[in-house]
Amino acid sequence: MLIDARNLCKLYGTNEVGGAALSQISFEVHEGEFLAIVGPSGSGKSTLMNLIGLLDRPTSGCLVFDGEQIADARPGRLAAIRNRDIGFVFQSYNLLPRLTAIANVELPLMYAGGGRARRRLRATAALDAVGLAHRCSQRPWELSGGEQQRVAIARAIVTHPRLILADEPTGALDTASGKRVLTLFEDLHRSGCTVVIVTHDREIAQRAPRRLHIRDGSLVADERDSESPRMGLRLAAGACS
Repeated sequence: MLIDARNLCKLYGTNEVGGAALSQISFEVHEGEFLAIVGPSGSGKSTLMNLIGLLDRPTSGCLVFDGEQIADARPGRLAAIRNRDIGFVFQSYNLLPRLTAIANVELPLMYAGGGRARRRLRATAALDAVGLAHRCSQRPWELSGGEQQRVAIARAIVTHPRLILADEPTGALDTASGKRVLTLFEDLHRSGCTVVIVTHDREIAQRAPRRLHIRDGSLVADERDSESPRMGLRLAAGACS
């Protein structure tokens, strides 16, 4: 089991002027799963993603990541886990405009340490995995929206994380680019990654074999399809395995 969440609550503000973003949410995520967290705007799905991505802490409840209780973990420990085990993909790409594609992909490796040659090799492999090795010297403004999102995915997988978290990853893309990005996530799942996509789009959510439905801060449904065989995209050095 990679994530074990029990009775998670997240409160903002005070009881008088604030409210519960999440209330009594419990679920498990096993290694190698592909699931979608789906719900309308304001339902609490992004708040839940921030909790399981260790970007925020629950107000109450228990959250265990890979066997480690993280509620009382120090900020430095949480940062280390995020850098080592979690890759993030956002709707707005979050690429640095002055850096080339390969330099953007290398950024997480710089925080982790290691030599420049090794960083460049791994970044090239990640870009190749998303079909953009030939665009490694381009800057974000020279790439299409779909290409920028694929660079963002390459950056997310370059550290060989165990968990990929994607928040509305196709929201800024045209239909064709969005389908290609979703296919990349499916390939990553088949090669062994644990993938969690946050979306308000039920059609996109249906691409995932499991769907957690969030409404008004509560988990209202946990749908599962039959399991499919794991085959697909693989990176050098056993990424996401």
